[in-house]
Amino acid sequence: MSRIGKLAIKLGDKTKAVIAGEQVNFEGPKGKLSVKLPGKVKVEIKDGQMTVQREDDSREARSLHGLTRTILANAAKGVSTGFEKKLDIRGVGFRAEVKGKAIHFSLGFSHPVVFNLPEGVTAEVDKAPRNEDSLPTVGLTLRSSDKEALGATAVNIRSLRPPEPYKGKGIKYAEERIRRKEGKTGTT
Repeated sequence: MSRIGKLAIKLGDKTKAVIAGEQVNFEGPKGKLSVKLPGKVKVEIKDGQMTVQREDDSREARSLHGLTRTILANAAKGVSTGFEKKLDIRGVGFRAEVKGKAIHFSLGFSHPVVFNLPEGVTAEVDKAPRNEDSLPTVGLTLRSSDKEALGATAVNIRSLRPPEPYKGKGIKYAEERIRRKEGKTGTT
């Protein structure tokens, strides 16, 4: 039995889950999500708790058991409280500005970079930049009820200007540590 798969998912007071065929639809204060179920897994809802069972003990069913439970738990948490990911934009002259459903970046290129946000993901830029290691740093916060879309958006934004190891300039996750390298040394 999967240690993660056998855990029950507690649904919040304002969260509703409905099983519709091979799909589970969640609805809560932060929005609506639907999760498609794989064929080897069954879901039951009783007394505000959701449980996941596998049909047999095949290798595929065992691997899908914990995965499906985690995806369903993320969907339940997403529609009730939502998810948040923080990014730091570090560098002199590096800026971000949210305009509608797009983020306009100034990342040291000869042109501005416009990133269109996917459906369901919102962004917010910190009001004032702060200094970290003598580099101005601007905070960018992404919020969504869909954890998968939020993570993919954060990866795509980070890939616009990944942090470099010498000065640490670029876009990084707030909790990420950049391994710094020493620069060139003069010969004597």
